[in-house]
Amino acid sequence: MQKEFTGKAVLITGGSRGLGVALAHAFADRGADVAISYAASADKAAAVVAKLKAKGVRAIAIQSDQADLNAARPLIDGVIAAFGKLDILVNNAGIAIQGQLVDDPALDTDHYNRQWQVNVMGTIANTRAAASRLTDGGRIIFIGSRLGTSVPFASVADYAGTKAALVGYAKGIARDLGPRNITVNVVQPGIMPTDMAAEVAGELPMREAILDLHPIRRIATLEEVAGTVCFLAGPSAGYITGEAISVSGGVGI
Repeated sequence: MQKEFTGKAVLITGGSRGLGVALAHAFADRGADVAISYAASADKAAAVVAKLKAKGVRAIAIQSDQADLNAARPLIDGVIAAFGKLDILVNNAGIAIQGQLVDDPALDTDHYNRQWQVNVMGTIANTRAAASRLTDGGRIIFIGSRLGTSVPFASVADYAGTKAALVGYAKGIARDLGPRNITVNVVQPGIMPTDMAAEVAGELPMREAILDLHPIRRIATLEEVAGTVCFLAGPSAGYITGEAISVSGGVGI
């Protein structure tokens, strides 16, 4: 595999599980030094770091709860202290809370409000902390969701809203950082084989009904999504910015 990220330092938030692990391995396989953040899974994060180091790159894990907006700057400081710089920020960390209609009298507003705090405000805090310290020519990639631009079923309004907010924010950041040749994009996966998807599967329509929405009638692989992120982070995507790119098998077209 081509080592196009040799000498680059990347931070992947939420890197101890699911897509975050796949992203960490994809960047390490391409030569990058990789930092991951995690909220609570210290053992899982340490195991990921050990496997990354075995690939011959530098790797670290930093505990950082994205719900705590004050944790953003120490996170970025930790990455730069370890690697001397930050070239690529992948805003992957997030939570998925779904299953209640907005007019449900029993709507758990505290639960849903925390989703906005983590998915939107925490992501913004990390981006603000990193923006002035990213190397010129760097990359910021947000992991959104196809639900951010297409909502084919009910009971996902707040989750979809958090991901839609990232699209607008990313476009604005792309304007702000364009003069420094920093590109900013959103990757919007559909359903993936992650534990987070499994946690909400019982709250969504039946699997077969969901697959019926997809022209390519299967869910994405983590490697397909990670490959798209790596492309946007790489040298061939230097003129792509402010875009939301879906990796979702055509759902919503």
